[in-house]
Amino acid sequence: MSEEANKKQYSADSIQALEGMEHVRMRPSMYIGDVGVRGLHHLVYEVVDNSIDEAMAGHCDKIDVIINEDNSITTQDNGRGIPVDLHKKEGVSALEVVMTKIGAGGKFDKDSYKVSGGLHGVGVSVVNALSVHLKATVYRDGKVWEQEYERGKTLYPVKSVGESTETGTIVTFVPDKTIFAQTTEYNYETLSNRMRELSYLNKGITITLTDKRNKDEKGEFVSEVFHSEEGLKEFIKFLDGTREPLIQNVISMEGEKNGIPVEVAMVYNTGYTENLHSYVNNINTHEGGTHLSGFRRGLTSTLKKYADNSGMLDKLKFEISGDDFREGLTAIVSVKVAEPQFEGQTKTKLGNREVTSAVSQAVSEMLTNYLEENPDDAKQIVEKVKLAAQARHAAAKAREMVQRKNPMSVGGLPGKLSDCSEQDPTKCEVFLVEGDSAGGTAKQGRDRNFQAILPLRGKILNVEKAMQHKVFENEEIKNIYTALGVTIGTEEDSKALNLDKLRYHKVVIMCDADVDGSHIETLILTFFFRYMRELIEGGHVYIATPPLYLVKKGSKKRYAWNDKERDAINAEMNGGASIQRYKGLGEMNAEQLWDTTMNPEFRTLRQVNIDNATESDRIFSMLMGDEVPPRREFIEKNAVYANIDV
Repeated sequence: MSEEANKKQYSADSIQALEGMEHVRMRPSMYIGDVGVRGLHHLVYEVVDNSIDEAMAGHCDKIDVIINEDNSITTQDNGRGIPVDLHKKEGVSALEVVMTKIGAGGKFDKDSYKVSGGLHGVGVSVVNALSVHLKATVYRDGKVWEQEYERGKTLYPVKSVGESTETGTIVTFVPDKTIFAQTTEYNYETLSNRMRELSYLNKGITITLTDKRNKDEKGEFVSEVFHSEEGLKEFIKFLDGTREPLIQNVISMEGEKNGIPVEVAMVYNTGYTENLHSYVNNINTHEGGTHLSGFRRGLTSTLKKYADNSGMLDKLKFEISGDDFREGLTAIVSVKVAEPQFEGQTKTKLGNREVTSAVSQAVSEMLTNYLEENPDDAKQIVEKVKLAAQARHAAAKAREMVQRKNPMSVGGLPGKLSDCSEQDPTKCEVFLVEGDSAGGTAKQGRDRNFQAILPLRGKILNVEKAMQHKVFENEEIKNIYTALGVTIGTEEDSKALNLDKLRYHKVVIMCDADVDGSHIETLILTFFFRYMRELIEGGHVYIATPPLYLVKKGSKKRYAWNDKERDAINAEMNGGASIQRYKGLGEMNAEQLWDTTMNPEFRTLRQVNIDNATESDRIFSMLMGDEVPPRREFIEKNAVYANIDV
């Protein structure tokens, strides 16, 4: 065999063995999901999870999270402190083992922690590997201990640096910019939402979040304190605060079934959407799983039995389905499982079969007691169920119309759709464009090979306020379903989306850069969130970003996407430039629209993802629901600059 052939031979020597921290740095997405914004924030959650584990074990009730001026993060708790004594097997301090060995930590010792939080269970060692610098300070055994690391490697052995009667752990880390190339800047709102969520899921704990990069009107660092005494009961009130209640009470329970801690809280509102949120060991299992199946089973069987016995369904002409019992329902199910088995695309679907019966029993007992003790509320709920059944019957007919091909259009596609020639959906994109004028410009400017255009007439239906059959009867919404090629409805879930025949893997919302355009954008996103969430979760939804200004001086012309850019470009041109403000997409010619907003080489598309499902649910309800005061408060808080086009 020649030397060249020998070099190419695939042998044992070809296998690159990467251990521990090296592997984390080479394949970070395997451990934290991705190396974008979500992965960056996941680092904080991993460290905080350690403190939450201490709290769940009864040894900690105070956690501080600080975003420092340089975007490093400091977390501090008043737990027992990570052990610092010699680890017999590894021959170094237990602190060093926890910080530098993948899979090490107390959460794997069932005597230390019966249940531990966190999705991957990878712990603080992964955070250490993905940080330029990390410092751990431990208060334990009457002393203060310290160790520092660079990219996961120890700089010196654990040492005592003082004495103290306190206990707890402080971790400060600086994310590695070579790993998180997109950004290392932490978003306060993202962390705030997660800390609030954790405080509700673990009542009695006080979590403080401080942002040292920003100060409030008093000149103090922006800070929030999260503390809940009632847990999920308070969480439900927070989530449903933007909706009109059907019943005034929160139905809740907390206890242990078959050795599994179960906590449930639920309430009915006058709306038409079902909002179920489930958690396992503090992780939001947005794909559901056995605990959600148990909740649905317990809810449906108990409510149906009560409704049948009350005689209130006697005159109803159709069968009641599980969907009917969940219309206008907001519920949170939280379970703590010693050894959770996750499945699903993003590993957030619980697979433990024993959890189904535990949750079902708990919900059944809770509801039976409540309905017997609150007959007026029970009657309100059953009446709501009857209305839901009638609406569902109407929606089924409307949904059939959505699925049928329109004989007036080619191949069953909407007549307004200008399709592309490419047949591979992974290479295709469709632009949902506001109005016929902008739609006409987009059709002229697009690349017909892979870009399709679907103009939408005016503002689509606000699905937050509409019954399901009204949604499926809406012409613009029917066109969206038909153009995308997706099918809807299963026996389990009448709104479930089948993406097998999705015709475009990029669905781009392209609206005017003004107040009306933002409203239409929000209406479309509300529809996607409520009726096509799988499309968002699959990473298929994007928002186009057309420019606001064209700045010209002589032969020079530049586009600006905000006032700051406009002023900077004008200054670069030594002032005196003519500035054109685009009030709508229709004001651009086809070439300009292609250059700035549609050309993959130069455009900026913002991908829509669901960072926090419960917070997204609350925001959509607040922005698009009936309750005005929460919306006014939100606008007053967030509308720093409002450009109103008259």
